[in-house]
Amino acid sequence: MILGTAGHIDHGKTTLVKALTGVDTDRLPEEKRRGITIDLGFAPLHLDGIGIVGVVDVPGHEAFVRTMVAGATGIDMALLVIAADEGIMPQTREHVAILEHLGVERGVVALTKRDIAEADWLDLVRADVVALLADTALANAPIVEVSATTGDGIPELRAALVAVARGIPDKETADLFRLPVDRVFTVKGTGTVVTGTVWSGELGDGATIRVLPQGRDLRVRGLQSHGRSVPTIRAGDRAAIALVGVEVDELSRGTVIVSESAWEPTHTLRADVLLDDAARAEIGPRTRIRFHVGTSEVGARVIFAAKDVDSVGARPARLALDAPVVLRAGDRFVLRRSSPLETIGGGTVTDPLPPRRARPWPPGLDAKERFRRVVAEAGALGVAIGRLAQRLGVRPTVVDGLIGALKNDLVRVGPRVWAKDIADDLGKQIRKLVADHHRARPLDKGAPVNDLRAGCRVPPELFDQALHELVSSGKLTNDGGLIRQPGFSAELSGAEDDLAKAALAELNAAGAEPPTVAELAARHGQRVANVLRFLERGNAVIQVEPGRYYTAETLRVVLDRLKQAMPAGREYSPAELREALGTSRKYLIPLLEYCDRQGFTVRTDTGRAWKA
Repeated sequence: MILGTAGHIDHGKTTLVKALTGVDTDRLPEEKRRGITIDLGFAPLHLDGIGIVGVVDVPGHEAFVRTMVAGATGIDMALLVIAADEGIMPQTREHVAILEHLGVERGVVALTKRDIAEADWLDLVRADVVALLADTALANAPIVEVSATTGDGIPELRAALVAVARGIPDKETADLFRLPVDRVFTVKGTGTVVTGTVWSGELGDGATIRVLPQGRDLRVRGLQSHGRSVPTIRAGDRAAIALVGVEVDELSRGTVIVSESAWEPTHTLRADVLLDDAARAEIGPRTRIRFHVGTSEVGARVIFAAKDVDSVGARPARLALDAPVVLRAGDRFVLRRSSPLETIGGGTVTDPLPPRRARPWPPGLDAKERFRRVVAEAGALGVAIGRLAQRLGVRPTVVDGLIGALKNDLVRVGPRVWAKDIADDLGKQIRKLVADHHRARPLDKGAPVNDLRAGCRVPPELFDQALHELVSSGKLTNDGGLIRQPGFSAELSGAEDDLAKAALAELNAAGAEPPTVAELAARHGQRVANVLRFLERGNAVIQVEPGRYYTAETLRVVLDRLKQAMPAGREYSPAELREALGTSRKYLIPLLEYCDRQGFTVRTDTGRAWKA
């Protein structure tokens, strides 16, 4: 469980954390010198009945809001700190807006410095806080007056934190592991160490992890949580991971550690975006803004659907990012303007890996409907099942349940799924291609499978599945890789029968020196090639070399003569065999190579011998 601070500079966040935990989270020399928090600080907080809660202390200065966002993402509850002597200040309001955009629904308000504020003033500040939070998820957050210097109110603050923490559900660990990195440093004797809050899943010591968006695989050397070595880190833990095989300057805040290869960084996402009223009319598709998610910050553009320009509330949009970021459906993000530095909105990721030029989705779609749309948009490419937990923002077991629930609308082949209508249309396309082949080449026994696969232009596994279904159902017949319609039989027409007789007569007359197919086509027309293939299937002719056929009877006679010319006991040169057969080398060499392939003869360095 993670508790994150929020509030204006000098309102006592770090001092209050020290009063609660005993840890000074300002660790940098510059923080000590300037007396302000600059970077994220971390401390363990023990709460009775709850256990150890990780505390993330964030800076309150307006120049470090980007760091505050990095620390606030992934927290389970907020500790909103407001100085009783000053009340609500600009960063109080901005931090509350950020917590709202990040979906933080639980928290406690600490009115610090109660020892220097008068009672009447405290009442006014309390009333202002109630008004500030009235329309937010923290509207019912308990408000506790404390003094970190005297200790007054600290027990009451602890009790309030315990009460809120009890309402936070346990995190599901049977999920994809993800940890956004917020610190990278080197420990002597250990090497490179990264820290962060585990957003989901769990990771064991010695495991192989993947660093994104760099795309590197590394091994875990050791794990710690709150300064103690542990065998496993789980969702909700503050964790430190020692890594093997990477230098400290190769990683940075914004790097994400995952353990499954299915994760993929993205430059584009679909999201439901809520802009502040002032920014609503100013932000167009070419406006450059800053996109904050997890510990990452990149430039971005927001493209809304034109018809939604006057709508109120969250609007569906497509976001184009300047650099790759690791996202998951359901992730909350913050949008800020670069100049002036201010938060202008936020939103929720609805699809982190949309297809190119994908249209925004209507807001509020559940995982099942988003799954339907993902599959439908994928078309013939299908969807990788391993990507669905990331794209839908659900656990892998939920993905399996969704596939089962929609099994009548899907086709699953190996690691991918397709919409059933895609498979149905593919089946129709295959049948049409077979019918077209029969019409174009009626003397062929069927259409070659590879020709059909090339004609369909779909992933081979989907084609094979569709063809299998067609053959299994009897709609098509597979005859040794040639696909035909049931009942189809290649037959010669009257004209083709005459052509076959003419070709056979010419081949018979030519004897051991038959003409090529091209020569026959020049005299009888191009259809002779189809007729010869038909005759070949019936063993009336035999193709000895590409483009040249012998009649079966002629080839039998020639082979008998060749066998008689090659008595056993020695090898024969081509010249000797040419003289014996009385044919030219042009015909002899292809004939001898045919005999080699068929196993009638064996070739050596000095000639050929007939195999006994």
